[in-house]
Amino acid sequence: MTMTTTTEPSRARAVLSNEDFKLLQEAVVYYIKAHEDDPISSKYANLHHRLGSAIRR
Repeated sequence: MTMTTTTEPSRARAVLSNEDFKLLQEAVVYYIKAHEDDPISSKYANLHHRLGSAIRR
């Protein structure tokens, strides 16, 4: 008989820390305030919201 062993993949590590998310969120807020009239700022507002959701996880 031949024994076959299976190895499970290693657990993925987080790339960003909670502090990184907070820094990114602050940078996005700065951008939104500086570019309020820019039509793309709504996309940055959505990004800000998603970053806030990621911090709470």
